[in-house]
Amino acid sequence: DTAHNMMGEVHSHLEENIRPYIDLIDSLRSVGIQKDLALPTIVVIGDQSSGKSSVLEALSGVALPRGKGIVTRCPLELRLKKVTGVKWKAVLTYCKKKTDLWIQHQLHKISKTASQNELAGKGVGISDDLITLEVMSPDVCDLTLIDLPGIARVPLRGQPEDIGEQIKRLIIKFIEKQETINLVVVPCNIDIATTEALKMAQEVDPEGKRTVAILTKPDLIDTGTEKSVLAIVHNEVIPLRKGYTMVKCRGQQCLLNEDKATIKCLAIKLTQELVDHIKKSLPQLDEQIKKLLWDVRNELKECEGGPPQDPRGAKQFLTQTLKRFNDQINSLSSGELIFEENLFAQLRAEFKKWNDHLNSSKPSFSDSKVVSQENRGRELPGFSNYKVFETVLQKHVAELKEPANDLLRGMKDIILKHLLDVVFTCFRNYPVLKNITVSKIHNILSGQKEKAEQRILEQFEMENLIYTQDPIFLKILSEITKEWFLEEQLPMFDKECTYSQMMKAHYEIVVQRMADQLPMMISLFMLKETAEVLSTDILGLLDGANVSELLFEDSDVSKRRKDLRDRLDRLTAAQAELTEFI
Repeated sequence: DTAHNMMGEVHSHLEENIRPYIDLIDSLRSVGIQKDLALPTIVVIGDQSSGKSSVLEALSGVALPRGKGIVTRCPLELRLKKVTGVKWKAVLTYCKKKTDLWIQHQLHKISKTASQNELAGKGVGISDDLITLEVMSPDVCDLTLIDLPGIARVPLRGQPEDIGEQIKRLIIKFIEKQETINLVVVPCNIDIATTEALKMAQEVDPEGKRTVAILTKPDLIDTGTEKSVLAIVHNEVIPLRKGYTMVKCRGQQCLLNEDKATIKCLAIKLTQELVDHIKKSLPQLDEQIKKLLWDVRNELKECEGGPPQDPRGAKQFLTQTLKRFNDQINSLSSGELIFEENLFAQLRAEFKKWNDHLNSSKPSFSDSKVVSQENRGRELPGFSNYKVFETVLQKHVAELKEPANDLLRGMKDIILKHLLDVVFTCFRNYPVLKNITVSKIHNILSGQKEKAEQRILEQFEMENLIYTQDPIFLKILSEITKEWFLEEQLPMFDKECTYSQMMKAHYEIVVQRMADQLPMMISLFMLKETAEVLSTDILGLLDGANVSELLFEDSDVSKRRKDLRDRLDRLTAAQAELTEFI
């Protein structure tokens, strides 16, 4: 009797320390928080006919439906609660429906299969919606498990060919989460290494840190293989940190001492594992919820409230919306607004490419003697026709036209992307406003591109004039020839200087001019002027505007707003639950 009282005290002590943690996670799952983050949980997996149902029946005292083929077609959350004063009671919840069961055989009357049909569709599909079965009884441990469909090898008649893959995908979704303890049910009478369930658990948990194995069917072990099975039990074959537990169900014979292979041992071990796991996870869970709350509130700010219903308020709201857009466009063009990427950093990279191209395309002009001989007119040797000098330089300058247009196209694409980013941020909820603005941007940029092309063409025509100030030309020539040239020394018959060097000097000046001129030109027309024209055009929308049409909301927005509010409620409720523990 003393021993019995002692066990009672131990159990009530366990209940005080255990039940609140398991209840916490159950209530978090009830508010739907698992849609937002992974909860610490035990997931049960096993190949078909591994004895999984027998283990769960023994733990819960519930006779789960059996039958050929896949009986479980969606996850079953089994919440076991030790309750005194109630003989046995269960509550089955699915699709937001609740059914109270007072006697065990009622479960078959309403049939789990019926509820699964509503979730997975009649027939053979797989669904990842949970059915929750809450069992209250003085004979169970406080424990929550999620039972997943058994891994099928061959589809039965009427089942889709990929049923095995469907089930595996569902299982992986649960077991790959770091927050999950994977409870793998393996029969003793086959080579454990070949079981699909253990292989899957090893894939997602190669170090075996969060995998617990249950060995079933000890009565079916062939005589002579006992030693190899004991080696498995002692964690010597496929090592798992949490080890192996052997259980015998339905009056089976067993290798181990009867008391070491009881369901009660298993239940206590699992409860302890789950509670330790929950305790370790709570600080991180708290952090995740805080972060998610922060994100959801920010997202709600963006789509919260919508435009007012009264015409005056709506007009004011439109004015503020358009003004905010203009502020962002102006900040973008002045380099103050940075989204994910910095516009000016991208443009600078384009300018550098242009500069690199100019420098790498500098000709040596070593063929200038041949060219001057080919184009020599009536002049005597030693004299040069200036036309030859011009023609050679003009030919090389003309080769820069295509790369210059490439620079313009590249800049247009970058600027367009950044302008559209501003549109989608500011007018995300208003498709009409968004479409009008996108269309304006395309039109304005096309017009500005034409202006820039015209200006670049003029620049090349100016370069054909072959001109620079004398001091600039002589300075560059001095740098190339390493001889000093001064204006007052002209003409310079006593200086050593070849025509190729003089051509090089002028081309160097062209490169320096073009390296700055084109980026400045394109920046002015494509960015600065585009932003100014766009700002003016956007404010023009206010004149005689059909306000309600412009502020017509995307139907997705109201849905998004509702989803965000639901998430906010879930997360707030979850945070309140957690606050009591941390």
